Amino acid sequence: MTNTNPVAPARETVSATMARWAADLRVEHLSKEAVYQAKRFLLDSLGCALGGYQQHDVKIALDVLDEIAASGPATVIGTGERVDPVSASLANALMIRCMDYNDIYWKQDPCHPSDIFSAALACCERAASDGRELIVGLVLGHEFEMRFCEAAFPGVRERGWHHATLTAFVSPIVAGRALHLPWEQIQHAIGISASRHCTLGAVTAGKLTMMKNTVDPMATQSGVLAALLAQKGYTGPEHIIDGKEGLTHVFGPDWKLDLLTAGLGESWRITQCGMKAFPTEALTHTPISAVLDLVKTNDLHPDSVEKVQIRSLARAADILSDPSKYDPHTKETADHSLPYVIAAALVHRRVTPAQFTSEAILEPKVREQLRKVEVVADPEIEKVFPALQRVIVQIKTKDGRCFDKQLDFPKGDPRNRLTDAEIEEKFSALADGVLTSAAQKGVKDAVWNLERVGSVTELMALMEADVQAARRPKSKDRKNVRSRAKSQKRPKPVLA
Repeated sequence: MTNTNPVAPARETVSATMARWAADLRVEHLSKEAVYQAKRFLLDSLGCALGGYQQHDVKIALDVLDEIAASGPATVIGTGERVDPVSASLANALMIRCMDYNDIYWKQDPCHPSDIFSAALACCERAASDGRELIVGLVLGHEFEMRFCEAAFPGVRERGWHHATLTAFVSPIVAGRALHLPWEQIQHAIGISASRHCTLGAVTAGKLTMMKNTVDPMATQSGVLAALLAQKGYTGPEHIIDGKEGLTHVFGPDWKLDLLTAGLGESWRITQCGMKAFPTEALTHTPISAVLDLVKTNDLHPDSVEKVQIRSLARAADILSDPSKYDPHTKETADHSLPYVIAAALVHRRVTPAQFTSEAILEPKVREQLRKVEVVADPEIEKVFPALQRVIVQIKTKDGRCFDKQLDFPKGDPRNRLTDAEIEEKFSALADGVLTSAAQKGVKDAVWNLERVGSVTELMALMEADVQAARRPKSKDRKNVRSRAKSQKRPKPVLA
């Protein structure tokens, strides 16, 4: 008897589609522009990591990893130690992220896709891969992280969750592809990582702590652990995105899931990502740029300024200028404080890492300017976001003058990119004190020729501190971690 009511075949889950595509991706599929941008973002991120290596929170994390990390194939930036990929992915991602100076993409949600670079680095080292494989991992992370930022209406950040929630879906894809897993195992890795790693938005609300810059590295670490588990046969929910009690079910409407997979390979999201010209939260960049322009063009001095009004998004007024942001005492709060960064721009005519030391944050002249800054939510600006990051700045002086400027996007935006020379300058400024100028040149040369680098491990060896003051003392009590063998000369990556 013929079955006249056949069961329709099950629709493929979104995570399966993503995993299939990622598993098949090869460097030959990438556009020249995507490869070029991958190199630019890698150099920028390695610079951020070298600056991050010198920060207090990273030093604490490295002390903890001294106790718990195992010896392995993955290199820790700065120390040069070889540890397990899970530990290396956390350490290196934290270094990239901790100064809030790496890349930025903001649509419905914000993200910093280069936070996931450490997954590609660690897993490429484990797989003994070359620079071409690393390029695939770099591009892949941007592709899906940025797509996730476009898919939720409103974004998960507007629903009270942090974007590290999304990174937990993407980092296992990057790690799994770098480990050459079949697509089924990559799909399981997505389920393993994402099902246990949702991050509360509290980490970027009110008074901020070290966790502000740590949750995304932890989500990257989660993806590496998940990929390693999946490689051994561990399973995770396949319906983690679009099934019962998956992402869209739990987080609610509205989602445009087609944005996660439509047109994959036709263009590359990494070419649409921005870089940071300032080590601060993304929505502060346009107002900083506008204020610096007014201050320098009109030679305004802080004592002559009566008021600075910033018209921006409601979320800028809410997150970046709540009461705690008018009295910052830590780097984490100061770099997310619109009043502070504007005050620093008025006084110093620049906003660099030097403005976020404990001494700089408490500088009396800067503190005097904080109450001059007024942040106003503008509904008209809301209408043009995220296509434009518009701000309207008005500076009033005590002698009655008034200066106005509207700016639609900051320096570093894809429509106003940092040049290669500016990226190299930023790298050198951050690497100073960790790498000598000769070592810095070695890293730059290797990155610009990444497709010819024969070993990711040899590339990472160039990131070990060679300035004596930056060398980290070895723990006498460390049992699990063995430093890699030292050679007389700093190794150079083999160019194929």
